[in-house]
Amino acid sequence: NEMALSSAVTGTSQGYSRSPDDDVFIHLAKTYSFNHASMYKGTGCDNRQTFPEGITNGYSWYQLEGGMQDYNYIWGQCFEITLELSCCKYPPEDQLEKFWQENKAALIEYIKQV
Repeated sequence: NEMALSSAVTGTSQGYSRSPDDDVFIHLAKTYSFNHASMYKGTGCDNRQTFPEGITNGYSWYQLEGGMQDYNYIWGQCFEITLELSCCKYPPEDQLEKFWQENKAALIEYIKQV
């Protein structure tokens, strides 16, 4: 169950760009991670890549300039995160109930932050 939670702003050509709301993004990401059964452990898919406390800044993990997270944050004033639940992009249907059980409490706590 390797997973990570990634938060905006993803970055610029110079690297990670801390947003004015970086502390809020980190709080939201940690709220989800620490209310998940194992995400907070921070183990990546290959067991070499780790995500401290189960979170990472989007640009530190996947370098992309001007993605939807950046656009929504800058122009729509929306806080957006990306949640990776599995190393498998399209997990079998019989695993969906397991994913729900593993993420239910974390999702509820995340929603409560609004």
